Amino acid sequence: MGNSKIMADRILVTGGSGFVGTNIIEDLISKEYEVLNIDFKEVRINDHKAFWKNIDIRDFNDFYNAVLEFNPDYIIHLAARTDLDGKTIEDYSSNILGVENLLKIVQDLPKLKKVIITSSKFVTLNGYQPKNQHDYCPHTMYGESKVETELRVWANEPHCDWCIIRPTSIWGPWFGIPYRNFFDVIMKRIYFHIGQVKCYKTFGYIGNSIYQIESLLFAETPDKNNKVFYIGDEPPYEINEWADEIAAELGFKVHTVPMCFIRLLASFGDFLKLFHIQFPMQSFRYENMTKDGTNDMKNTYKIAPGQPFSRMEGIKATIEWIRKHEVK
Repeated sequence: MGNSKIMADRILVTGGSGFVGTNIIEDLISKEYEVLNIDFKEVRINDHKAFWKNIDIRDFNDFYNAVLEFNPDYIIHLAARTDLDGKTIEDYSSNILGVENLLKIVQDLPKLKKVIITSSKFVTLNGYQPKNQHDYCPHTMYGESKVETELRVWANEPHCDWCIIRPTSIWGPWFGIPYRNFFDVIMKRIYFHIGQVKCYKTFGYIGNSIYQIESLLFAETPDKNNKVFYIGDEPPYEINEWADEIAAELGFKVHTVPMCFIRLLASFGDFLKLFHIQFPMQSFRYENMTKDGTNDMKNTYKIAPGQPFSRMEGIKATIEWIRKHEVK
């Protein structure tokens, strides 16, 4: 990643205590930008406390005052509720009211050069190829909330340059559920391949994701027909290959289990779910593990060509981080 910058640049990151935010804050600090993290969750790295304000973006007055006092040149808006547990759209008020508040505040920042608003690949079904940047088909309440995020941006376009990013399945140091689980089950040697199924999905190593987000932040994206950018690695991962690479780094091989056996486990898991008993395999997970889910990265790679980190470099760094942060 490049290290050139204007010394006066101030960068506001909302949601900087989360997985992606923690990595962005760490990178921006290392490049000596002036950084502010607005998040109601405590930071994950103790040294980041100096850059953190404990503010809920749904609280307009506190949010407004903090942003205007900082007077940023750039904004990366990551703050959101991202789990899939919500039952209603109101459960995801951070994703709707939070962006509404941000868009109002942006109007009072005349020197603002660029704002990035984070959406999600879940604005469409997994594997669906949208016809254009306004083609939505969410299948979860979280996805619905991110559609609402995007609609509000389009209805209240910032006065400065802006773009929307849709992170795919991002992994690496400081990650959590669900993508941390993939590494955990392999490291515990309880992961297995499902028959001879090959499944391709767009994933992204966090180091490459930070490079892409920062490239978009400092590039101009004026074309109204190209305002949406997926964040992820190219080409898509073949999941068996990725699992084999992780296992090989750990010194063992992943075993293969017949598909019919996994289907039975999924049916059994569905049955237990009726009694509110959690089981590792259910039909939802089985479908996710056996169906492709790729995203079009062309727009992103025009602005952020190449990838600073190979998948193996990411695997090694992630295993090292997991071991370092294991509960003793």
